[in-house]
Amino acid sequence: MKEKNIGIVGSGPVGQALANGFIRYNYNVMIGTRDRSKLQDWQDSHQDKGSTGSFEETCKFGEIIVFAVTGKIAEDLLRSLDDNYLNNKTIIDTTNPIDASEPENGVIRFFTRQNESLMERLQKIKTKANFVKAFNSVGSALMVNPEFKNNKPTMFICGNNENAKQEVASIIEMFGWETEDMGVAEAARAIESLCMLWCIPGFLKNDWQHAFKLLKK
Repeated sequence: MKEKNIGIVGSGPVGQALANGFIRYNYNVMIGTRDRSKLQDWQDSHQDKGSTGSFEETCKFGEIIVFAVTGKIAEDLLRSLDDNYLNNKTIIDTTNPIDASEPENGVIRFFTRQNESLMERLQKIKTKANFVKAFNSVGSALMVNPEFKNNKPTMFICGNNENAKQEVASIIEMFGWETEDMGVAEAARAIESLCMLWCIPGFLKNDWQHAFKLLKK
């Protein structure tokens, strides 16, 4: 079966790490960026499976979309994208609503209120797209095939469309994680908050080599 084309909206460390992961597993990938010249080295090293384009071209190309931009621009950028390139597609939402202010004793601030999430806001902007929250509470270096002393870390996901979640779960498991489905979009409030917890050891101890694990009896 032919693997679906992957469109990565965002050319930062998260977007490139996931793009490289998909290419490793034989997917065709396009990274969307405002400045394609910044990705020339990446393009040169992935000629067969990787390409670059505008955000619109990337959304048109991708049968699955990865939304990997900073939280502060996510809503405005999403509004600018053509619905026809997003409707009924699975969108892996990696964003976090991180405020521009400095962390307080290692704790970052969010610009969302306590009882809402950025993913819920995004889902309201593009109601016919199928958002699935994932890859938001681990560093880009550990997103694909992390090694943790023989234990698979847990990737928490949520979203309103069951088929989209199953599609994302297959990707997560291919990338060496176990998946824990936490339900519909409102669960993104808790999953996005994991980013706060994940960042604390980094800011306090410069320790970014960790992930979460859900233990069950």
